[in-house]
Amino acid sequence: MSERRQSKLAVLNKIESVYGDDALPTPAEALLMTDVSITPIEAEEVSRGLVLPYMGNQGVVLAGEHVSVEGSLEVAGSGVKGTPPKIGSALRVSGFAETVTVGQKVDYTIVEDDQESSSLHFIHDKVRHIGLGGRSNLSINLTPKQVPKFQWSYMGLLGTIADDAAMPAVTQAGWVTPVVVSKANTTMSLHGWSAVAESISINLGNRLTPRFLIGDEKVLISDRSVTGTVVVEARALQEIDWFDRARKRTRGPLSILVGTVEGNIVEITAPAVEIGRPTQGQTDGILNYSLPLSFVPVIGRDEIKITFR
Repeated sequence: MSERRQSKLAVLNKIESVYGDDALPTPAEALLMTDVSITPIEAEEVSRGLVLPYMGNQGVVLAGEHVSVEGSLEVAGSGVKGTPPKIGSALRVSGFAETVTVGQKVDYTIVEDDQESSSLHFIHDKVRHIGLGGRSNLSINLTPKQVPKFQWSYMGLLGTIADDAAMPAVTQAGWVTPVVVSKANTTMSLHGWSAVAESISINLGNRLTPRFLIGDEKVLISDRSVTGTVVVEARALQEIDWFDRARKRTRGPLSILVGTVEGNIVEITAPAVEIGRPTQGQTDGILNYSLPLSFVPVIGRDEIKITFR
């Protein structure tokens, strides 16, 4: 039996029609990821605690077995307006509903009831790990001169772990090359100010809860709190006064646009973002402010939206 290679990896993810039933994802449902890691078995170790006439380790029983996968997904469209991107399944199990407007756009908006789940097959050089009934958290990271990425954290019930005869025939068909974050490709408006920014990160803050009961086992998104951080160039207070806005808890909109070509434009919007306590720093001798962001719902489930055009 030969050694196995770290770099030979495929991640297949498909939305389930029935919670926890293996959706049997195919290579067409592959997620092209980077920086991928897996925790094959997460569980509580329950001590047996037997009373015996001698000392020694009595072993444990594993309870609440589940699997976790983490990695990055490139932020890019499908290449065709109104066609969902290949990363759509990852967004849908992160608590988003997918709404397709044919020929125009695909919106991902927050949903709390009837959240979707997925089956994930993690095949690492001919060993297949299966997660069932999985849901996830998502964060967004935009840094100039870098590829924009979603950081995806998946948790599912533990399925089987078994040898595979061969690796799945995953291709890059349908995947669009992302554009780097830059002045030409990226614009951001925060509280109406056309931002000059060094970076922005946004975290959905989904709390993933593995719940194991008599008669029911599932992974839930049990809570959500969207937060972020943006590092902006420090400007005169008459241009934008972040200290005043932080002290007054002023709420304002955020809009980010990545891409300029139809079919590969990603828009992130939020109607009511509070600025937290600014901290001052510098990059290349230029002053900047690091601003914590709190995304507040206005009427509920509307604190952030992602649109592919």
